[in-house]
Amino acid sequence: MKTNASAVGLDPVRLARIDEHLRRRYVEGGKIAGCQVAVMRRGVLAHYCEIGYADRERKVAVSEDTIWRIYSMTKPITAVALMTLYERGAFALTDPVSRFLPGWAGLEVAEVGEDGSTRLVRPARPMQIRDLMMHMSGIGYGEGNADLEVAPLASRAGARFRVDADLASMTERLSRTPLRFHPGTHWLYSLGLDVCGRLVEIISGIRFDEYLRREIFAPLGMHDTAFKVNEKDVGRFAAAYTRSYRKELVLVDDPAQSVYLTEPTFLAGGGGLVSTIGDYLRFAEMMRSGGQLDGTRILGRKTVQLMTTNHLPGGGTMSDFALPGSYGETGFEGRGFGLAMAVSTGPAATGVIGSAGEYMWGGAASTTFWVDPVEDLVVVFMTQLLPSGTFNFAGQLKSLVYAALVD
Repeated sequence: MKTNASAVGLDPVRLARIDEHLRRRYVEGGKIAGCQVAVMRRGVLAHYCEIGYADRERKVAVSEDTIWRIYSMTKPITAVALMTLYERGAFALTDPVSRFLPGWAGLEVAEVGEDGSTRLVRPARPMQIRDLMMHMSGIGYGEGNADLEVAPLASRAGARFRVDADLASMTERLSRTPLRFHPGTHWLYSLGLDVCGRLVEIISGIRFDEYLRREIFAPLGMHDTAFKVNEKDVGRFAAAYTRSYRKELVLVDDPAQSVYLTEPTFLAGGGGLVSTIGDYLRFAEMMRSGGQLDGTRILGRKTVQLMTTNHLPGGGTMSDFALPGSYGETGFEGRGFGLAMAVSTGPAATGVIGSAGEYMWGGAASTTFWVDPVEDLVVVFMTQLLPSGTFNFAGQLKSLVYAALVD
């Protein structure tokens, strides 16, 4: 990829520290097999690097067209798909979910008393569509809405993000499952964006994967982003790893035998996509550019602003609302939450260099991205190490990238 850092106020020598840091500390140190980083500013690619192996066992190097499991970086894409229907007047964010899923009208909340007993009560207010995108719906991950499957565990990395036969059966099951809390009162990482995928199907009348292809992937030229890897592309598909108790890399999903080579029935809007760094860069750049890219408009500028505004009650942060022990793909301190993405309230509050208003999310295999509208900056990082949070890639990359700004 051709880069021009100096043209957009970034120091190429300082950006080169990214390559050295990741190579020495992580790839040569045996902590990851390989990775990619892309940095864009003002629509210009300022820095790109590819380091190490996509498939260590077969000695396949990371390349521009390597295909990665992006897991929860699927969520912002699902939210954009739903918001394209919002722009057509199909729903309001405050609409009850039961408007489109009538079986959810009878949902109850499992309230736990001081003595540990549980009683089922009616929600203080109906669950809203916005609650699903904000992880404030009262549903969680796993059976009984238990907080169990925040991301695929390393031992099940190849099992894909699958909890039901399809989106319709998932929403039917959830209609019979008590909520963990009253909608809008807490934050808990959840199946909410998978439910949003089902709402896309119900509102549009089109299967979720086809809607994504028509409305987002084809218009943006995201040709390698999908719910499966085609047989002809297996050689580009990265292997997934975890670390053993000895801190050694262990293969957990062989790309040549992965379930991602089969057509799924469960189209996980919360974590089912694969993509390339180039594809995801186009998606993130579309968001930075106010909903359009290269003359193709996906969303209106004000809709992007709506999605990337902190919607937490009272302008609070995730640390104010997250249930004890909750997990997220970013830190909670100083971060609000918009529609499927965390939103920074500023570097003093987060303790991390950056800008107020930047938005971000990541995936279970340690992929991450952020968009900084103040600095006109987009950064995408790809690797395949489960679980996320093993290393603070996002924080380290921010230190390296922002240190390179010279205007």
